Amino acid sequence: MPPTSSFSRRRFLSSTGLLFLIASVPGARATEHSGTLPWKPFAALPPEPLPGGRWYVLTPDEARTVEAIVDRLIPADELSIGGKDAGCASFIDRQLAGSYGSSDRLYMQGPFAAGLPTQGYQGAETPVARYRDGLAALNKHVQAQFSGKNFFDLAAAEQDQALKDFEAGKVDYKPAAGFFNLVLQNTMEGFFADPIYGGNKDMAGWKFIGFPGARYDYRDYITAHNKPFPLPPLSIAGRPEWKTGDKAGGN
Repeated sequence: MPPTSSFSRRRFLSSTGLLFLIASVPGARATEHSGTLPWKPFAALPPEPLPGGRWYVLTPDEARTVEAIVDRLIPADELSIGGKDAGCASFIDRQLAGSYGSSDRLYMQGPFAAGLPTQGYQGAETPVARYRDGLAALNKHVQAQFSGKNFFDLAAAEQDQALKDFEAGKVDYKPAAGFFNLVLQNTMEGFFADPIYGGNKDMAGWKFIGFPGARYDYRDYITAHNKPFPLPPLSIAGRPEWKTGDKAGGN
């Protein structure tokens, strides 16, 4: 359920953050020895940068709804910025714009049997379709409960209640709990993934849990036991101050 005053935000994020820190590294194809290294970073699957400042899949109202949701799942407090300011909604939109959103890299042919909870989603809809249907169902539920208002117009406590209803499946939308879990999963990924993918703005998620980022060499520090790592976190793409121009994410 969404974090509340009785639910420790630090416990919620710290217990899940480490699950999303290791980025997938494309496998290198074996080659005969030619005197040069056979592997290059992202040689098989380079991230495709998507400039910021626009939505690629979400409509303006869908984007406002997602921004409101991620801000309730990860609200801003004295520890860090919230989900919206961390770019979690932007991360979700960019992922939906790529192969994840269309399930291009998954087997999506039938039959579609009901799977175990440990097997994940087993249906025919792509993530884009699940977001479209789920966001529409969420606003339909909210409008019926709160005098025609949209989710992003509600007070924080009302938004929390609507999300709790979805998490518990107490709405007129059968996949409600599955949709809630999908958005929760994607929100946490956006908060802790490498900033190159559009979320984790200014590496706020990494700073929150003390993750040093994608550094290739720790030999100077592996014997420094019980001492904080002295360097700031580092993205796959480097640090923003190392380059000029707009920041770009990937999908």
